[in-house]
Amino acid sequence: MKVTQLTVFLENRSGRLAEVADLLGREGINIRGFSTTEAAEYGIVRLIVAEPERARQILHDGGFTTHFSHVICVKVPDQPGGLAEVLDQLAEAGVSIDYLYSISFWNICFAVKDVDRAVELLKDRVTLLSDEEVRAL
Repeated sequence: MKVTQLTVFLENRSGRLAEVADLLGREGINIRGFSTTEAAEYGIVRLIVAEPERARQILHDGGFTTHFSHVICVKVPDQPGGLAEVLDQLAEAGVSIDYLYSISFWNICFAVKDVDRAVELLKDRVTLLSDEEVRAL
C-alpha cells in the first residue's frame, strides 16, 4: 500500500510556495497533505495530492522541478499514545523513519521568522488559534 508523494523544489524566496498552491488550486488539484523543509537557498515541499500525475505536469509547466517517490500512510489512533503505538510497531518491525508529517490539516502550524509580526499582520485576515486552542484540539 504505497502512496505517491510529489516533491517540489523551490527557490527560497517569498511567494514561491504560494505559487505552487495557486497553480494547483486553479487547476482543481486538492492538496491532501504536505510538508515543507528549508535550507539557505532552497526549500522542499512534499505533497500528497488527489491527482499526482496531473499535478506534476501542472507544476512542471509552471517551471517547477519535481520528483515522485513513495511513502506509507498509517492511520494513527486519535488518543494519547496513539502515535507512540504506531512508532513502536514500526520500530519492532525494523522500519527506519526518514521523516514524517500529518496529512490531516484543518489546522496548520507555520514556522516564520518573526512570529509577532506575522500575528499582527494576520490577526484580522485569518483565524489564528491560541496555544490553548491548539492544545485542546
